[in-house]
Amino acid sequence: MSSRPTVVRTALARIGTTLDEDATCAELTREAAWQAGGTAAVVRGGGEAGPAYEAVHGDPATLPPVGWAEAAAREAAGSDGDGTRYPVSGGARPAVCVPLATDGHPYGVLICARDRAPFTRAETELLALLAERAASHIRHAREHDRVRGVVGRLQRALLAEPGRPHPNLDVAIRYLPVGQSTLVGGDWCETVRLHFGRTLLVVGDVMGHGLEAAVDMTAYRSALRYIASADLPPHRVLRQLDDIASAEPERRPATCLIARVDPGRGQVTLASAGHLPPAVIDPEGSASLLPVPVGPPLGTGLGGYEPGTWRLDPGQTLLLFTDGLVEHRGEDIEQSLDRLAGVGFASAAGVEDIIDTALARLDARHAEDDVAVLAAQLHQRAPQTDEAHDH
Repeated sequence: MSSRPTVVRTALARIGTTLDEDATCAELTREAAWQAGGTAAVVRGGGEAGPAYEAVHGDPATLPPVGWAEAAAREAAGSDGDGTRYPVSGGARPAVCVPLATDGHPYGVLICARDRAPFTRAETELLALLAERAASHIRHAREHDRVRGVVGRLQRALLAEPGRPHPNLDVAIRYLPVGQSTLVGGDWCETVRLHFGRTLLVVGDVMGHGLEAAVDMTAYRSALRYIASADLPPHRVLRQLDDIASAEPERRPATCLIARVDPGRGQVTLASAGHLPPAVIDPEGSASLLPVPVGPPLGTGLGGYEPGTWRLDPGQTLLLFTDGLVEHRGEDIEQSLDRLAGVGFASAAGVEDIIDTALARLDARHAEDDVAVLAAQLHQRAPQTDEAHDH
């Protein structure tokens, strides 16, 4: 026969198996009803219709009127579980009310009722222990939801408007958080309009996930926009970003790839800070990788960034991406990049179709890391239109 401590530990382990508050309440009432041999429910309050029984496990008719539960909840709020008597029903059926609280944070009450003998002190103390465990998980679940909400709002604010390229360039951007998460990680894309019809295209990847990575991503993007206003070549932009980041010890390192597209000259100049090379997709749909000189990640203070310039013709698509698009755990990165180069794209596809194809063929929905992708094509316009936008 199991000892009482073992029984208690087993009972506690069955409560709070997820970060879902409703599921935790359901687990609490199921365990409480089983331990007490009756019916259990929680009253959390806060609803427009007033207090109501929730997560009922057992026969609802066994429960006392919810008005008694509301009054008992107020009395239970003053109980500390240390010698204080919990409210007990004086009605036809025995009922007990224990606080759903932990560390001074109340989340409601647990109500238990049954047809047979009144609750013993030992039974009440066990129910109080179960309620406290549930309250601890509810507190954690609410904090988790709060952080998710903050990060989710930050993500939408950061990713909704990455900037506008010149009208001589068609650009599409896509961001996929890893798994089913809605949390932003450290991946980002940016476009910055420069003089003479040129556009700066940027993709970066801050180490890590969650709020801390998102905060550093914001700092990198803000610094990039400031530096880009001076119209420096890509390798000098990286050098200044590295200087700024390395001067802040708390800033997480990041990889970054910058492309300056010049439609007037039909060329693109690139520089990389530890980032994977971009792909160029020709009008027939064949992809190849550009051998961009790679410097150290941003934040190391080592510098040493070099530019490389290539021809970019109308009909070609430049594809910038973060490593989540191609990398598989345990696989050599060259093999991962070969898989991208082997993707067959439709001939004369637009930027949105290019991204859709890349995400589908590389199964980005099941990627092991966040995915950010940027595709750009030269857009044929009359020269005077671009000049008008520059002045």
